[in-house]
Amino acid sequence: MASSARPYDIVLFGATGFTGGLTADYLAANAPKDLRWALAGRSQAKLEAVRSRLAGVNPALADLPLLVADATDAAALAEVVATTKVVATTVGPYIEYGGPLVAACAAAGTDYVDLTGEPEFVDRTYVEHNAAAEGSGARIVHSCGFDSIPHDLGAYFTIKELEKEVGGELTAPVEMRGVVRSKAGFSGGTFHSALTAFSRARQMKEASGARRKMEPRPEGRRSRATAGRPRRDGELGYWLLPLPTIDPFVVARSGAALSSYGPAFTYSHFAGTKTLRYAAGGAVGASSLAVASQVAPLRNALLKRVPQGEGPSASRREKSWFTVDFVAESAGKSVRTRVSGGDPGYTETAKMLAESALCLALDDNPNVSGQVTTAAAMGDTLLARLERAGISFERR
Repeated sequence: MASSARPYDIVLFGATGFTGGLTADYLAANAPKDLRWALAGRSQAKLEAVRSRLAGVNPALADLPLLVADATDAAALAEVVATTKVVATTVGPYIEYGGPLVAACAAAGTDYVDLTGEPEFVDRTYVEHNAAAEGSGARIVHSCGFDSIPHDLGAYFTIKELEKEVGGELTAPVEMRGVVRSKAGFSGGTFHSALTAFSRARQMKEASGARRKMEPRPEGRRSRATAGRPRRDGELGYWLLPLPTIDPFVVARSGAALSSYGPAFTYSHFAGTKTLRYAAGGAVGASSLAVASQVAPLRNALLKRVPQGEGPSASRREKSWFTVDFVAESAGKSVRTRVSGGDPGYTETAKMLAESALCLALDDNPNVSGQVTTAAAMGDTLLARLERAGISFERR
């Protein structure tokens, strides 16, 4: 079925979970009245409960369509994705549950957005489904939450500001660093995804290597992520701790896809703390979690202590915040920018995912297909949406 003739603009998978429920709430409160959307999941009863909650806020949603499909049922997923322009999914860990849905969207020409921060999953879907998505016209856009929109679109925004500073297109190498700070809680789903990723270091390396062998590189240009080193940043006033997340790889892929990032783009990614003590504590905590993930009994015990489907309370989320500071330098010029918002992992992540789905479904975006980043797929249109939704992108 042609995308324009499909009955739905957006189908949301995972609305019965914690972050999925927040995404459904956001769409219920902020989507255009004429948006054609539906909820999908494996439990009719749980979907009905979500719909009842939404209808309590917006009575027009009392008849919101519900589509029953299990994340592992390829035939059922194929039926669902054929009905919609865009699928948005919060069902993770994605390495366990996400592959069949990506495959269905790539085959059907259905756009796809998710919240994954799992590099192995992203690399495997590129290897297995990018060619099919390019052929069908589907846009497969991973990491449309706090991983990695503030970093990817923040770097994109910073490049635009750097162009203003140098007075035109960037013809000299660009060096950029991003520094993340936040005060927030986490949900069981995020914890399960992170621990699963830590436990699969060998598989992650294999998937990355397989992608590198087949992914084309930009001609006459280069774009890469570098680890950086722990140090004090005199300009920002923070101690920097390199962050081994998916975010720098997403930014570097945008740099490879978009010539506006200049002939040689380098990005490094850090957590920022005001004191050396907090930086050291963060390093020790991350290392301990990585070690524990390699020991099956410890990993299973940790997973049981933090069940999926739960997250911080509304009152705690209201007190949460994040900032990402960027510093970019080229041809002797330098700019500093900041992306900031409220609760990063849940309230703002739900907003980012919902606005990404709305952007793909409704806006005039760049003509791309295949597995692409948020900056390459949506760029200015998503940036404008997020600013209207209350996420700040500013020159410092």
